[in-house]
Amino acid sequence: MKNILSLALSFFTFLSFSQTKILSWNLENYGKSKSETEINFIASIVLDYDIIAIQEVVAGYGGAQAIAKLTDILNQKGSKWNYAVSDPTSSSSYKAERYAFIWKTSKVKLKGKPWLEKKYSLEIDREPYFATFEIGKKNITLSNFHAITKNRNPETEIKYFKFLPAEYPDLNLIFAGDFNCPQSHTVFFPLKKMGYTPILQNQKTTLKQKCKNAVCLASEFDNIFFKTTGINHINSGIILFYQNFNSLSEARKISDHLPVWIEFSLN
Repeated sequence: MKNILSLALSFFTFLSFSQTKILSWNLENYGKSKSETEINFIASIVLDYDIIAIQEVVAGYGGAQAIAKLTDILNQKGSKWNYAVSDPTSSSSYKAERYAFIWKTSKVKLKGKPWLEKKYSLEIDREPYFATFEIGKKNITLSNFHAITKNRNPETEIKYFKFLPAEYPDLNLIFAGDFNCPQSHTVFFPLKKMGYTPILQNQKTTLKQKCKNAVCLASEFDNIFFKTTGINHINSGIILFYQNFNSLSEARKISDHLPVWIEFSLN
């Protein structure tokens, strides 16, 4: 009986470590404008995930500090977390921002130094931020991205993503972020032909200004693309965090985007 219990415990321990959860969230204008109460709320939403990819961190003073504050709050809740914040993106014609990764050190290990993708920095206003994480004895490389707005035609920069797998042929790439563009757009067809698939289809991820006839979501912008040969998809979805608030105007103080997430194991 003791051996059976020991085997069962070992199995569930292995299962918990073999499954990883990534959450991606555009935390609108994330910086000194976010109050401690708001950052505590954000921590409560992301707490159960292993890697957090954050877009729209303020480039100036306050952005990196707010990420440090969020990590500090997470560290007070039982697990050890670490973080990395990018330099400001190189955009000259648009609003420069930072990206951030926060990860649970008991589940994943950062390998090397994260980097902003400089090869297409002239073609992509806010070039993606990459980080490689070791899970068990295998690796994933997460690309964190915030596209230009819909009225500026984000497909004109997303089209360069089809070249990234060839740039990094040895990496198990996952593309996460706010694409300001639905996954059904033809610009994603080349990635799909290479075996990348989105976790969400026909799922809106941004908040309206006000709910109308119980409809609160506006656009299908946020997603995570993974390669099916490298990753075994277990579950994925969105978090309707706005339901914790009395109105969308209150919820939008946190963000105008929903978090999107994937749970997976590595093949």
